[in-house]
Amino acid sequence: MNLTLRPARPEDLDALWQLDRDCYPRGIAYTRRDLRDFLTHPEALSQVAWSGKEIVGFLIGLYHDGQGHIITADVRASARRQGIASALLRGVESEMGARGVTVVELETATNNAAGIAFWKRSGYQIVAVVPRYYLRRIDAYLMFKRLRPSVVPADLPR
Repeated sequence: MNLTLRPARPEDLDALWQLDRDCYPRGIAYTRRDLRDFLTHPEALSQVAWSGKEIVGFLIGLYHDGQGHIITADVRASARRQGIASALLRGVESEMGARGVTVVELETATNNAAGIAFWKRSGYQIVAVVPRYYLRRIDAYLMFKRLRPSVVPADLPR
């Protein structure tokens, strides 16, 4: 698959919202407004994966005071198991590291076996269970990863 990665742009919002709705059930998928708010947050980092003329995946993270949080990772069902999520994650983690982030956290449903396996392969460890996190009935794992310190380019805003 020929893949292009880049940060999300305002004109991507509708496609990202639709992809999120395709990836997650109602109530877990973000609203259009939530996604817009995440993407326009001053401490947001995002990566979008393009193949051909369509978005096949995206990942959004936030960072603040040395800590990062993965908000969502979405890959079109037909494009999974091709390294897209890993590429998106590497891009966002690299940007976080350049901004001084040393720890990244995320939540994933305890019944999401594929997601749990992906996060563990990516170096995340389960540190807690958050009861009824999704839809007030599905537990989530709280997962953390330590990032290696990286050199911050002089021209990169913090």
